[in-house]
Amino acid sequence: MADSDTVMARFDTPDIDDLPEDLQARIAEETDRAGFTPNIFPAMAYRPSHFRAFFAYHDALVEETALEREEVEMIIVAVSGVNDCLYCIVAHGALLRIYADAPKLAEQVAANHRTAEINETHKAMLDFAVKLTESPARIEDEDLERLEEHGYSRRAIWDIGSVAAFFNLSNRLAQLADIRPNDEFYNLGR
Repeated sequence: MADSDTVMARFDTPDIDDLPEDLQARIAEETDRAGFTPNIFPAMAYRPSHFRAFFAYHDALVEETALEREEVEMIIVAVSGVNDCLYCIVAHGALLRIYADAPKLAEQVAANHRTAEINETHKAMLDFAVKLTESPARIEDEDLERLEEHGYSRRAIWDIGSVAAFFNLSNRLAQLADIRPNDEFYNLGR
Protein backbone atom coordinates (compact mmCIF):
# COMPACT_ATOMS: atom_id res chain seq x y z
CA MET A 1 0.00 0.00 0.00
CA ALA A 2 1.20 3.50 -0.80
CA ASP A 3 1.94 6.01 1.93
CA SER A 4 -0.29 9.01 2.58
CA ASP A 5 1.89 11.32 0.45
CA THR A 6 1.58 9.14 -2.65
CA VAL A 7 -0.65 10.50 -5.40
CA MET A 8 -0.80 7.26 -7.36
CA ALA A 9 1.11 4.08 -6.75
CA ARG A 10 1.30 2.53 -10.23
CA PHE A 11 2.38 5.45 -12.43
CA ASP A 12 4.81 8.32 -11.99
CA THR A 13 3.10 11.53 -10.97
CA PRO A 14 4.16 14.40 -13.22
CA ASP A 15 5.78 17.46 -11.72
CA ILE A 16 3.18 20.23 -11.89
CA ASP A 17 5.85 22.76 -12.97
CA ASP A 18 6.55 20.64 -16.06
CA LEU A 19 2.92 20.53 -17.20
CA PRO A 20 1.34 22.67 -19.94
CA GLU A 21 0.24 26.08 -18.71
CA ASP A 22 -3.49 25.35 -18.95
CA LEU A 23 -3.11 22.30 -16.70
CA GLN A 24 -0.99 24.26 -14.22
CA ALA A 25 -3.67 26.97 -14.14
CA ARG A 26 -6.49 24.48 -13.57
CA ILE A 27 -4.56 22.70 -10.81
CA ALA A 28 -3.76 26.05 -9.14
CA GLU A 29 -7.45 27.00 -9.31
CA GLU A 30 -8.49 23.74 -7.64
CA THR A 31 -5.75 24.06 -5.03
CA ASP A 32 -6.95 27.57 -4.17
CA ARG A 33 -10.57 26.41 -3.96
CA ALA A 34 -9.89 23.32 -1.82
CA GLY A 35 -6.90 24.52 0.19
CA PHE A 36 -4.92 21.50 -1.06
CA THR A 37 -4.36 19.80 -4.42
CA PRO A 38 -6.79 16.90 -4.84
CA ASN A 39 -4.74 13.93 -6.05
CA ILE A 40 -6.98 13.32 -9.06
CA PHE A 41 -5.55 16.47 -10.71
CA PRO A 42 -1.84 15.57 -10.80
CA ALA A 43 -2.77 11.94 -11.49
CA MET A 44 -4.86 12.77 -14.54
CA ALA A 45 -2.10 15.13 -15.72
CA TYR A 46 -0.11 11.98 -16.52
CA ARG A 47 -1.82 12.31 -19.91
CA PRO A 48 -2.53 16.04 -20.54
CA SER A 49 -5.01 15.48 -23.38
CA HIS A 50 -6.94 13.03 -21.19
CA PHE A 51 -6.86 15.54 -18.30
CA ARG A 52 -8.49 18.19 -20.49
CA ALA A 53 -11.23 15.86 -21.76
CA PHE A 54 -11.85 14.31 -18.34
CA PHE A 55 -12.30 17.60 -16.53
CA ALA A 56 -14.28 19.22 -19.35
CA TYR A 57 -16.82 16.39 -19.12
CA HIS A 58 -16.72 16.40 -15.31
CA ASP A 59 -17.42 20.15 -15.28
CA ALA A 60 -20.33 19.76 -17.69
CA LEU A 61 -21.82 17.03 -15.50
CA VAL A 62 -21.74 19.10 -12.32
CA GLU A 63 -22.40 22.56 -13.76
CA GLU A 64 -24.93 21.94 -16.55
CA THR A 65 -27.34 19.56 -14.91
CA ALA A 66 -30.97 19.15 -13.95
CA LEU A 67 -29.78 17.64 -10.67
CA GLU A 68 -28.89 19.28 -7.39
CA ARG A 69 -25.19 19.06 -6.54
CA GLU A 70 -26.06 16.92 -3.51
CA GLU A 71 -27.75 14.44 -5.87
CA VAL A 72 -24.72 14.36 -8.17
CA GLU A 73 -22.47 13.55 -5.22
CA MET A 74 -24.89 10.86 -3.96
CA ILE A 75 -24.72 9.14 -7.33
CA ILE A 76 -20.93 9.32 -7.38
CA VAL A 77 -20.62 7.87 -3.87
CA ALA A 78 -23.15 5.08 -4.52
CA VAL A 79 -21.50 4.04 -7.79
CA SER A 80 -18.03 4.28 -6.25
CA GLY A 81 -19.18 2.13 -3.34
CA VAL A 82 -20.39 -0.56 -5.73
CA ASN A 83 -17.06 -0.34 -7.58
CA ASP A 84 -14.94 -0.35 -4.39
CA CYS A 85 -13.19 2.85 -5.47
CA LEU A 86 -11.50 4.23 -2.37
CA TYR A 87 -10.43 7.52 -3.96
CA CYS A 88 -13.92 8.48 -5.13
CA ILE A 89 -15.67 7.22 -1.99
CA VAL A 90 -13.41 9.37 0.18
CA ALA A 91 -13.13 12.46 -2.06
CA HIS A 92 -16.76 12.61 -3.17
CA GLY A 93 -17.92 11.43 0.24
CA ALA A 94 -16.43 14.66 1.58
CA LEU A 95 -18.29 16.67 -1.06
CA LEU A 96 -21.54 14.82 -0.31
CA ARG A 97 -21.21 15.61 3.40
CA ILE A 98 -20.64 19.27 2.54
CA TYR A 99 -23.41 19.69 -0.07
CA ALA A 100 -25.97 17.66 1.90
CA ASP A 101 -24.86 19.10 5.25
CA ALA A 102 -25.03 15.53 6.56
CA PRO A 103 -21.89 14.22 8.31
CA LYS A 104 -22.87 10.50 8.22
CA LEU A 105 -24.52 10.31 4.82
CA ALA A 106 -21.51 9.46 2.66
CA GLU A 107 -20.65 6.29 4.54
CA GLN A 108 -24.31 5.22 4.51
CA VAL A 109 -24.61 5.71 0.75
CA ALA A 110 -21.26 4.07 -0.01
CA ALA A 111 -22.06 1.00 2.10
CA ASN A 112 -25.70 0.51 1.05
CA HIS A 113 -27.85 3.31 -0.33
CA ARG A 114 -31.00 1.26 0.33
CA THR A 115 -30.52 1.65 4.09
CA ALA A 116 -29.17 5.21 4.02
CA GLU A 117 -31.09 8.05 5.63
CA ILE A 118 -32.43 9.45 2.34
CA ASN A 119 -35.91 9.93 0.91
CA GLU A 120 -37.65 7.54 -1.48
CA THR A 121 -36.95 9.81 -4.46
CA HIS A 122 -33.22 9.63 -3.85
CA LYS A 123 -33.42 5.87 -3.25
CA ALA A 124 -35.06 5.48 -6.66
CA MET A 125 -32.33 7.65 -8.22
CA LEU A 126 -29.58 5.57 -6.63
CA ASP A 127 -31.33 2.27 -7.46
CA PHE A 128 -31.17 3.34 -11.09
CA ALA A 129 -27.51 4.48 -10.93
CA VAL A 130 -26.47 1.23 -9.24
CA LYS A 131 -28.43 -0.90 -11.72
CA LEU A 132 -26.78 0.97 -14.60
CA THR A 133 -23.42 0.24 -12.94
CA GLU A 134 -23.97 -3.43 -12.14
CA SER A 135 -26.28 -4.57 -14.95
CA PRO A 136 -26.50 -1.98 -17.72
CA ALA A 137 -28.10 -4.38 -20.19
CA ARG A 138 -31.02 -4.80 -17.76
CA ILE A 139 -32.11 -1.13 -17.92
CA GLU A 140 -35.71 -1.06 -19.15
CA ASP A 141 -38.36 1.56 -19.88
CA GLU A 142 -39.89 0.79 -16.49
CA ASP A 143 -36.71 2.02 -14.79
CA LEU A 144 -37.08 5.42 -16.43
CA GLU A 145 -40.82 5.48 -15.71
CA ARG A 146 -40.12 4.86 -12.01
CA LEU A 147 -37.81 7.88 -11.96
CA GLU A 148 -40.45 9.98 -13.72
CA GLU A 149 -42.97 8.91 -11.05
CA HIS A 150 -40.55 10.37 -8.50
CA GLY A 151 -40.48 13.70 -10.37
CA TYR A 152 -37.36 13.35 -12.50
CA SER A 153 -37.56 14.76 -16.02
CA ARG A 154 -36.07 12.91 -18.98
CA ARG A 155 -33.21 15.43 -18.91
CA ALA A 156 -32.57 14.66 -15.22
CA ILE A 157 -32.67 10.91 -15.97
CA TRP A 158 -30.07 11.44 -18.69
CA ASP A 159 -27.96 13.35 -16.15
CA ILE A 160 -28.30 10.55 -13.57
CA GLY A 161 -27.11 8.05 -16.16
CA SER A 162 -24.31 10.31 -17.37
CA VAL A 163 -22.93 10.86 -13.87
CA ALA A 164 -23.10 7.11 -13.14
CA ALA A 165 -21.39 6.25 -16.44
CA PHE A 166 -18.65 8.86 -16.06
CA PHE A 167 -17.83 7.76 -12.54
CA ASN A 168 -17.69 4.13 -13.59
CA LEU A 169 -14.91 5.32 -15.93
CA SER A 170 -13.34 7.45 -13.20
CA ASN A 171 -13.44 4.58 -10.69
CA ARG A 172 -11.65 2.30 -13.09
CA LEU A 173 -8.93 4.86 -13.81
CA ALA A 174 -8.45 5.51 -10.10
CA GLN A 175 -8.11 1.77 -9.48
CA LEU A 176 -5.79 1.28 -12.47
CA ALA A 177 -3.41 3.94 -11.18
CA ASP A 178 -4.09 3.26 -7.48
CA ILE A 179 -4.85 6.94 -6.90
CA ARG A 180 -4.80 7.60 -3.17
CA PRO A 181 -7.25 9.92 -1.39
CA ASN A 182 -5.76 13.02 0.15
CA ASP A 183 -5.75 12.90 3.94
CA GLU A 184 -7.64 16.22 3.97
CA PHE A 185 -10.75 14.62 2.46
CA TYR A 186 -11.34 12.34 5.44
CA ASN A 187 -12.37 15.15 7.80
CA LEU A 188 -14.16 17.53 5.44
CA GLY A 189 -17.84 18.06 6.18
CA ARG A 190 -17.75 16.40 9.59
